[in-house]
Amino acid sequence: MAILPIVRFPHACLEQVAAHVDATAPETAQLARDLLETMHAAPGIGITACHVGIAQRLVVIDLPGGDGPHVYANPDIIWQSAETSTQEEGSVSMPGIHAPVTRPTCVKVRYDRPDGTKAEDVADGLLATCLQHEIDQINGVFWLKRLSRLRRERALKRYVKLERGSI
Repeated sequence: MAILPIVRFPHACLEQVAAHVDATAPETAQLARDLLETMHAAPGIGITACHVGIAQRLVVIDLPGGDGPHVYANPDIIWQSAETSTQEEGSVSMPGIHAPVTRPTCVKVRYDRPDGTKAEDVADGLLATCLQHEIDQINGVFWLKRLSRLRRERALKRYVKLERGSI
């Protein structure tokens, strides 16, 4: 396994729609292991191949107190609840910046398993938030786009100051 370099906002890969991956390929399994190690080192609880500059539809999530890491190849949200909740979100590609984002409380996700079969999972709470956040990312929607214009501008100003080392 390897810790891969994480691209920083506004890298072009963060706003690119990612290509489908072959979930059964050994290189996909290796990339998933590398993403897991990279995410833990960042630290983070979710990461995509896009975060390391690889425009592929691969998501890894490992929630604190959860049941271990989960890998989602080619995930898509196929249902979402009308009920919403608000969680603090951020990105390994924009460290130090967080803001509240409102999303559906529950989602159903379809994805490919390493054996080539399709799977569907229903998620709620933090897992639902993470899945939506990371699936947005592989669809070319960086999390800042989910903020109001005012919150986005504030987050960007703070990020510029952090990157310059003036905070």
